[in-house]
Amino acid sequence: HPQLEPILKSTYGVILYQEQVMQIAQVLAGYTLGGADLLRRAMGKKKPEEMAKQRSIFVAGAESRGVAADTAMYIFDLMEKFAGYGFNKSHSAAYALIAVQTAWLKTHYPAEFMAAVLSSDMDNTDKVVTLINECRDMSLNILSPDINRCEYHFAAFDSSTVSYGLQAIKGVGQGAIEVIIEERKKGGVFQGLFDFCRRLDSRRVNRRVIESLIRSGAMDCFGATRAALMTVVTNALQAADQHSRDRRVGQDDMFGGTTTTDRVPDLPEHPESELLMGEKDTLGLYLTGHPIDAYTNELTRFVTSNLAGLKPTDKEAIVAGLIVTIRMMNTRRGRMAIVTLDDRSARIEAVIYSDLFSKCRETLVKDRLVVIRGQVALDDVTGLCAVTAEDVWDLDAARSHLAKQLIISISGKDVNNGFVHDLQALLDPFSGDGTPVTIEYCGADAAGTLRMGKRWRVRPTSELLTRFADCEFGVTIEVCY
Repeated sequence: HPQLEPILKSTYGVILYQEQVMQIAQVLAGYTLGGADLLRRAMGKKKPEEMAKQRSIFVAGAESRGVAADTAMYIFDLMEKFAGYGFNKSHSAAYALIAVQTAWLKTHYPAEFMAAVLSSDMDNTDKVVTLINECRDMSLNILSPDINRCEYHFAAFDSSTVSYGLQAIKGVGQGAIEVIIEERKKGGVFQGLFDFCRRLDSRRVNRRVIESLIRSGAMDCFGATRAALMTVVTNALQAADQHSRDRRVGQDDMFGGTTTTDRVPDLPEHPESELLMGEKDTLGLYLTGHPIDAYTNELTRFVTSNLAGLKPTDKEAIVAGLIVTIRMMNTRRGRMAIVTLDDRSARIEAVIYSDLFSKCRETLVKDRLVVIRGQVALDDVTGLCAVTAEDVWDLDAARSHLAKQLIISISGKDVNNGFVHDLQALLDPFSGDGTPVTIEYCGADAAGTLRMGKRWRVRPTSELLTRFADCEFGVTIEVCY
């Protein structure tokens, strides 16, 4: 309506502010300022009976000013719809100011800005995961927790590096962190686990705290493996208790508290999967790696996108990730599940309705890698992408469904009289109605490709691939998608 142009011009014809609703009521329907404020309140409270009363007043007032009833009704409908999203104009100025300030800080002081944002959401693991991934996208380095360097909160170590906040370690309370930082400032950095235990009150920094610090990687600065440190926690605490008793009776140690029993054994590190699980339990995320990393090269050959790059389309998507959480629900059609997937780039939810859930429920195990084929759409609640699953597989099943062939590469020098029998013995336990096998041979005088018959089809499981990697005769195997 022409009379609305001066009111809505600044927002391109969209009713955005509460003040605009009040102005429209004034100009179009002859409301007083007090009456327009009552209309604003009615819209905010969304009371049907009050809104019906206001509609009658608005339409009658607009008609008396020469506005057609249909036009007045249409405009009131737009104003009523505004109540679902509109706000006070002064709020938009505050939001805009904060947006400009934070955008400037993020651009010119990225490490400081991200450290502050991470610190503000330290207790929300999902937010921390997302923000750390954003740090990586911004080419910021994230330093692992370190009791000799880190503070209570996340902090900017330098212009391109963020130091982890000790408060973000699960199982380490505020009191323990304050004691650790205070002692570090007073007595210098900790020289090792035994020194750490001797200098701190075991009632404030107990076994649970120490084990959480070790598993998170905060004690890697001592130079020993996490496996070795875990084996001497008991000894370190006992030595600290003895040291405290000696001090209470005035007995000094001629070695200054350090003895040969303080030594940490030279033990090999835990398997990477165990290290990463320790980080997951204490930090809520995999920091120094991710279990999916071991499969990244293979997954990129058949997934349509990583989780961060998902977009709603009409096309079918194939995604992969570790199951972080599983929520079960009962519906009229049966039991269903919503699982949260994590592939290090992002976390998304996948909805598994009852028909599919009954078939794949054994596959849905926390911390298992799964592959899901389905449709991607925006979740109305979160505003993020979510997948409605049509198929759910573990990695072995995904290979069986998606692999086109298995290529075994052989060089001439590795072939001997018993080679074919050895190869067949390797494949037999996995034979059946599976993936076709192709042999690529390259010798000194000849090369060729041989597609094997149905008798040689196999299930391309992880065990089969591991056996080929460990076998004595020199062949390589590749799953092609």
